[in-house]
Amino acid sequence: MNILGIGCHPDDLEISCGGSLAKYAKQGHKVFMCHIANGNMGHVVIEPDELNRIRTKEAENAAKVLGAEAVSIDVGDAMVEASDKTVRNKVLEVIRYTKADVIITHNTYDYMRDHEQAGALACDASFIATLPHLLTESRYTTNFPPVFFMDTLAGINFIPTEYVNITEEIEQKLEAVNCHASQVVWMREHDGIDFLDFVRTCNKYRGLQSNCAYAEGFRQYAAWPRFRTQRLLP
Repeated sequence: MNILGIGCHPDDLEISCGGSLAKYAKQGHKVFMCHIANGNMGHVVIEPDELNRIRTKEAENAAKVLGAEAVSIDVGDAMVEASDKTVRNKVLEVIRYTKADVIITHNTYDYMRDHEQAGALACDASFIATLPHLLTESRYTTNFPPVFFMDTLAGINFIPTEYVNITEEIEQKLEAVNCHASQVVWMREHDGIDFLDFVRTCNKYRGLQSNCAYAEGFRQYAAWPRFRTQRLLP
């Protein structure tokens, strides 16, 4: 299968579903990681243009760690809007380019608007990618890919209906998160947060819920015609 993660910022997929993406890749699936926002506002000291370049490279390095291909839409932070047809069509093109069989994205209720709008963009674009007269560079698809919402930050207000055991992938996931040094170092020095421990703790909690050491939680986007009879998560 072709697996497409659509996250908002360059580190969001690594944080919330990096273990599952690594597991997909190890199983032989083709994995793509698309971030819509470029993360250019995610620092107190580093200026936006420089930070954009840094975070794009960090995302590419993290994707390599997980066995995935990185794709950037390059929208500025705090500028992600599902109503923006230009951005929607760029997301649509990524879905067509990757020939996505499964999409993982943000829950449409989260702690910040950028995340919520990214999830809405993924759901909308994955439907209209099937319209043959809405032209982009890649050919339209005839598939309505199932969409899974990944966990919110710290799991707040998110009750998973499916879990993926990432016990064997947890260190690989943390290595990918650690590729985002501009964020990991900043949070440790500026906010006093050990973010690698934060992520490990969240996955250990989901593992406790699902009877394994470490897990990631998901909920499926419940809309026709997205359901399949086979299990699609790894």
